[in-house]
Amino acid sequence: MARIDSFFKLMKEQKASDLHLSSTNPPMLRINGDLVRVDYPPLSSDELKELAYEIAPEHRIKTFEETGDVDFGYEIPEYARYRVNFLNTRNGIGAVFRLIPSTVQTLDELGLPPILKKFASLPKGLILVTGPTGSGKSTTLAAMVDFCNLHRHDHIITIEDPIEFVHRSQQCLVNQREVGIHTKSFSSALRGALREDPDIILVGEMRDLETIDLALLAAATGHLVFATLHTSSAPKTVDRIIDVFPTNQQNQIRTSLGESLKGVVAQGLFKRIDKPGRVAVLEVMVCDDAIGNLIREGKTHQMAGMIQVGKKKGNMPFDDALMQFMQQGVIAPEDAYAKSLDKKKFRPFLSKPPEDEE
Repeated sequence: MARIDSFFKLMKEQKASDLHLSSTNPPMLRINGDLVRVDYPPLSSDELKELAYEIAPEHRIKTFEETGDVDFGYEIPEYARYRVNFLNTRNGIGAVFRLIPSTVQTLDELGLPPILKKFASLPKGLILVTGPTGSGKSTTLAAMVDFCNLHRHDHIITIEDPIEFVHRSQQCLVNQREVGIHTKSFSSALRGALREDPDIILVGEMRDLETIDLALLAAATGHLVFATLHTSSAPKTVDRIIDVFPTNQQNQIRTSLGESLKGVVAQGLFKRIDKPGRVAVLEVMVCDDAIGNLIREGKTHQMAGMIQVGKKKGNMPFDDALMQFMQQGVIAPEDAYAKSLDKKKFRPFLSKPPEDEE
């Protein structure tokens, strides 16, 4: 048993999602979205390095010492998995550990909208789950892959950095690959996947032009592709993909994306006020022919209106989802107001509206 495992035991006891270890600071836990200090002496850089290096593979230590950053997965058998990040700081080494639940929650258990089951049942196309770091993208994607695994008879390949949720083959054959261990990069694994007879491909993150281009190719050639981006809304997601490409290729990419993109889920996590925990608030864009035409014509500014009028198809504007949770007493009005797109809708619900806004 590694010495650092005692901190992971504390995480479980406190129901924390993250553990932060930082040189010259006491350990901290993220509990229901807030960082809480642990009653433990501050760790020196050497002490922390000794703790951290005990669980790190040698090639990851080498990468960290060469670059100052590294991600990898750590597992305590039959207990839990963790996504690990090491970083160099002004005061020395730092480390962040994200708890990965040992069981994958279903879409129903997460309370996610039924349209996500339709996305997971598509024969082909590109489905994007977007949002900032820590917004629950991996949990949503894992639930969608799990739905496929239980209800389809296909070959699923996941490409992750690192592997987070572990999927055991059920109705589907599932092969999970970790960048840096099982493959050199997302793009090389994605290029290889096209020759490995997959039906469904999960791309942990579309980081560069080549990976995005290959994901579009896979979606266009009969595969269902799930992927993530760090964007805050469906229209911004489309703009982000197109802007990655050189100007002389963007018209071609708009055409390709307009045909391949089938859905965008943009989400954020909010602290619950009805009980301990957090809840995911989702903006959903179902990419039908009308949305596809807007993408091809470069009219992404009109997408918000199409999402608003297309609710019967499964579309959900972000502010509408926020309003539902707020009126149900799940999210505080102040949190909803702070993250809303149209703040005028939420201002009447505030006990003390800001004076500097109309």
